[in-house]
Amino acid sequence: MKTLTLFRHAKSGWDAPVSRDFDRPINERGIKGAKLIGRHLRTKGWAFDYVISSPAVRCTETLDALWEGYGEILHPNWDRRIYLASGATLLDVVQDLPDGAERVMMCGHNPGLEDLILTLVPDKAGDSLRDAVEEKFPTAAIAELILDIDQWRDVGRGKAQFTQLVRPRDLDPNLGPAMDHPSD
Repeated sequence: MKTLTLFRHAKSGWDAPVSRDFDRPINERGIKGAKLIGRHLRTKGWAFDYVISSPAVRCTETLDALWEGYGEILHPNWDRRIYLASGATLLDVVQDLPDGAERVMMCGHNPGLEDLILTLVPDKAGDSLRDAVEEKFPTAAIAELILDIDQWRDVGRGKAQFTQLVRPRDLDPNLGPAMDHPSD
């Protein structure tokens, strides 16, 4: 049995003067949301034995804020394949995870993370968590997927059970949708 927690980077700063998308930072709202998610993870006893992330600035800053709220720093494995990856590429990354890792967190970007969730979780009528992600997997949201596998290479279409979805707005309504850049 494996657990995969997918974590989308926090709200980014579109007004930041950067020359490359890779260097775009998160904004104050993003910092607040990531810290809040970190506190929630700590309070609910979530633990991870392996963290993998896009090395983009908005992911590194998101994880820094998350660890501040979580109260512990977990050192991620940086994987450039995650940066703006498709769901298919992210599935390759997951299938390459070390089998000794039981509880993995992956921090990355949309639309890839959303596509990965929709690929891994079977489309069943009445699945409110999957339906919510199909509508939108917002910034700083986390999705917990349980996989009845022993080796990560066995992850595939429809193999995950979607057990939890937590969005910053679920914890603080002031962090709900705003009139920001459409892709966050």
